[in-house]
Amino acid sequence: MLKKYSVEYSVRLRRHSLPEHHYYVTDDPVACEEFVQDLLENGMGIHAIKHEGADLPRPDFDRVVKLAASALASKRICAPLNIKPEEEHYRFGFAA
Repeated sequence: MLKKYSVEYSVRLRRHSLPEHHYYVTDDPVACEEFVQDLLENGMGIHAIKHEGADLPRPDFDRVVKLAASALASKRICAPLNIKPEEEHYRFGFAA
C-alpha cells in the first residue's frame, strides 16, 4: 500500500558529487512536517515532498517548509530565553 506522504532528501556531505537520495514515508502529516523540520535543522537537502505519489504543488511544498522553519525558529528562541511558545509567538511571531 502506498503511504500518503513521502519526502525525498539527501545528506549533502560532499560538495562535488551527486547526493544519494533517500526517502521517508508516513501516513501522518504531522510526522511529515516534523521530519522536514529535522532536515532543515541538520542542513540536509529536500528534493521533493509527495502526497499519495504526486509532487505537492509549489504553494503546498512552500507551506510545509515554512511551517517547519517557523517551528524550528520557535524552538531556537524558546530554549535560550527560557520562555513558553505562547510568549514567543506574542513577542516574535513564529510559533503556531
